[in-house]
Amino acid sequence: MGLFLISLQTVAQAGFKGFKQEQLKIKRVATAYKKTNPIVSKLLTDKKIAISSLELFFRVFKSESQVEMWAKDNNHKQFVLLKTYEICHASGDLGPKRKEGDLQVPEGFYHFTEFNPLSSYHLSLYINYPNVSDRILSNKKEPGGLIYMHGNCVSIGCLAMTDEKIEEIYLLAMEACNLGQTKIPIHIFPTRFTEINWTKIQSENAADQALINFWKDLKIGYDYFEKNKTLPKISVDGKGKYKVL
Repeated sequence: MGLFLISLQTVAQAGFKGFKQEQLKIKRVATAYKKTNPIVSKLLTDKKIAISSLELFFRVFKSESQVEMWAKDNNHKQFVLLKTYEICHASGDLGPKRKEGDLQVPEGFYHFTEFNPLSSYHLSLYINYPNVSDRILSNKKEPGGLIYMHGNCVSIGCLAMTDEKIEEIYLLAMEACNLGQTKIPIHIFPTRFTEINWTKIQSENAADQALINFWKDLKIGYDYFEKNKTLPKISVDGKGKYKVL
């Protein structure tokens, strides 16, 4: 199985040459491509996004059980919403993942870093948990890991999308990677930070000021994208706190 976990770092070092072709040698990917390529091509055409310079960005909203897929190309400075997907299943509650076995879907600013075309859950994309912030704030010995967006509809800390939905997501991510996008960002939030939702989750978690402070940092990144439709620059300080530059 490890032979088929293709990391974006490895692809970057290889100059991306032939990544798509190598993926399509795998029957599962080739079958999905034949079936799904007309669908994703129409998504791009309808939004006037050129596949020749495709760049992707994803947002996840746990409370709403939704994943947004955004795209841009060389002719667009701002991202355009391509499609919103309903998550089939995700375990845990609102709040970040902090240790192995807590069943939580992480919250924070991440990237897809591996493609797995032979996943036990059809196709999957690896999310780089624990990131720099998580390694500071999570359990030092057992922070957990192996967090994916994948097919099927079962999950323990992952984002299960169904096979049909993950095919669309995986194939467009494959196209973007093949074109040179070394980091495909995925921002995972507890909820859409509307005024109503923000007031609600603060009220429901008033006894946990540390959690609210963590969400405040996430909200700054959320608000930046909402206003600009461009990606915020994110750093992490020595205490694990996200900083939007």
